[in-house]
Amino acid sequence: MRIRNLKNTQEIINNTTYLINNPKDYKGKWNTLFNNNNEIHLEIGMGKGNFIINMAKKNPNINFIGLELYTNVIARAIKKLDSDNIPNLKLININALELNDIFDKEISTIYLNFSDPWPKKRNQKRRLTSEAFLNIYDKIFKNDKVIIQKTDNTLLFESSIKSLTNFGYKIEEISLDLHNTEIDNVETEYETKFSNQGIKILYLKAIKNSV
Repeated sequence: MRIRNLKNTQEIINNTTYLINNPKDYKGKWNTLFNNNNEIHLEIGMGKGNFIINMAKKNPNINFIGLELYTNVIARAIKKLDSDNIPNLKLININALELNDIFDKEISTIYLNFSDPWPKKRNQKRRLTSEAFLNIYDKIFKNDKVIIQKTDNTLLFESSIKSLTNFGYKIEEISLDLHNTEIDNVETEYETKFSNQGIKILYLKAIKNSV
């Protein structure tokens, strides 16, 4: 997907308190940044931020971190925060492959919302539920490992179920039509778009108990 440039991207990024420019400095001590010991939930691939922003507003006793690789995209999320004061929300502009340099057994839940499905066989290791990434997540989870995924892509969903179960996760909740369930849900931008087109949203919650 081609990402359109946003005017004043650098200015937007430079003038926000939400974006943490030195996330590696907080490894093992993110609680000091939030000034509490509440759970920390991480969204990998936060896009334009609707989900993570509204989750933080809805759950003030949980700390939220949104990770986004693309600078132009995270700047769009920051623009939505201009008039907000959300102390339990921080953003980081990094590659998910760097997560082990950012966190040390501090994350309680990971959200994977409408991640790139990487449909070609040669790119399967790049999926965010591949064994390569699950190994990374293992090192940043605090206790029990909780991964919540939403997608419109059946191939990615089936691959995720297989990968997660092979890695020791138990699928606690699953739906092939999320919006026709009673599961508490906060929508992403993509989710709203797909749902309006009549596309069903696939959902799972997987848990791997700590040893």
